[in-house]
This record gives sequence, C-alpha cells and structure tokens, in this order.
Amino acid sequence: MEPRGEKSGEADGVRVTPQLLKARSGEFALESILLLKLRGLGLVDLGCLGECLGLEWLDLSGNGLTQLGPLASLRQLAVLNVANNRLTGLEPLAACENLQSLNAAGNLLAGPGQLQCLAALRGLERLRLRDPLARLSNPLCASPSYWASVRELLPGLKVIDGERVSGRGSDFYQLCRDLDSSLRPSSGSASSPRAVEAQPWVEPGYWESWPTRSSSILEEACRQFQDTLQECHDLDRQARDSLAQAEQALSPARATSFVF
Repeated sequence: MEPRGEKSGEADGVRVTPQLLKARSGEFALESILLLKLRGLGLVDLGCLGECLGLEWLDLSGNGLTQLGPLASLRQLAVLNVANNRLTGLEPLAACENLQSLNAAGNLLAGPGQLQCLAALRGLERLRLRDPLARLSNPLCASPSYWASVRELLPGLKVIDGERVSGRGSDFYQLCRDLDSSLRPSSGSASSPRAVEAQPWVEPGYWESWPTRSSSILEEACRQFQDTLQECHDLDRQARDSLAQAEQALSPARATSFVF
C-alpha cells in the first residue's frame, strides 16, 4: 500500500512529508526529484514540497488544496497540473519563472484578476481552465468575455483549454469559432442575419494532385535495392564461413598436447 503522508486527523486531510516524497519518487534527496505525481491523495497541505528545488513536472490534481504557497520556490517547474482542487488564487506561481504549461481546471477561480499573477511568466504557452471532457471548469469560464479576457491578459499563450490560439493550427480553431458565431441567431434584430459571402478556406491549387512519378524511376530504385540486398546476403554468408573456419582452427581437438 502506497504511503499517504501524515495525517493529524481525517478532517484535516493529508500533508506532504519528506517520507511521502521519497516514497513516491524513489529519490533519497528531495533536491534530486525531477518528476512527481501526487494525484488523488487527499492532499490539503503541500508541506515540504517547496524543498524539491529541481522539480520540473508536477501533478497535484484531484486533491483538496486551497493554496499553493510552497510552489513559489520551484523555479525549475515547467509543467504543473492542479486540476480538480479548491484553489481561489494562483499567486505563488508568479515565482515559477520557467512554467510553460498549467492545468487549473476544476477550481474556484472567480475572475480574470486571479490570472494576473501569470502575466509575467513569459514562457507560459499552455493554460487550461476548462475541461469539458472531464466536466471541470472555473466560475470565470461562465463569462461571455472569458476567452477574450484571457487572451488580452496573457497574449503569449499558444493554447487555451486545448485549443490553439496562435501558431500552426490556430486558423482552424478561429474558423470554427467564427462559424459558430455566425450560426447563432441575432438577439438585437428580428430579421434574419445577412448571408456572408463564402471565401475559400485554402489557397488556389491546394487540392490539385501531385504528378505521378515515372514508373521507370521506381523500377530502377527497386532493382538497386534488390542488388544491395543480395550483396548483404553474400557478405553474411562469407562472414559465417570465416567464423566457422576460425572456430575449427582454434578447436581444442586440434591443439597439440604436451606432456611434461
């Protein structure tokens, strides 16, 4: 049975201890831990977790955490999952200067103000505050301006809630959102919305087939491959013969016996 940390009572939940960290990671020194999975352990107190100064990947999802204070010392932390907890703020993460990916879905973040602490994290590229598949969200996600507010506050993000907002693939997600918006009925007017002129999705010539390669080129390539394969077989046979001759020459039965 895996260690669950130390308890001061069932109502108080589980506290992170050095023994728990060493048992879960297999490391003797806390500073040597690079990856740590503490999912679903009933944690309410991160205890000495801040002593894992080399930690780069951390999963704290499915616990009962209300604050992340000890994480402020984890300057090397790059990936953090705190989904499905009871967090009302993320302020300690402002010191995690190497943070690149954060999953905070399923918490109690009420508004964009709770994300202000992440604005200085230049390396943060992925943020998840809502996970429809797992039915996890935050109160701030219910706002109609949620998406725009997050993008304005954190312009460096490339992926929000699993959807790419910049870089390769972002055009597809933007197209889906625009299409969804255009299909919604207008609340300000009783008349039907004006049809938007269709535009091509891809550049001209995108769907044109590539010219087929000459069959003679393929035949020549196959012939060269067969010749190379045959050479490999010949070399393998020669090597086997040489090894057999060497074994016979070094056989003890052929060695000369000397009697003293």
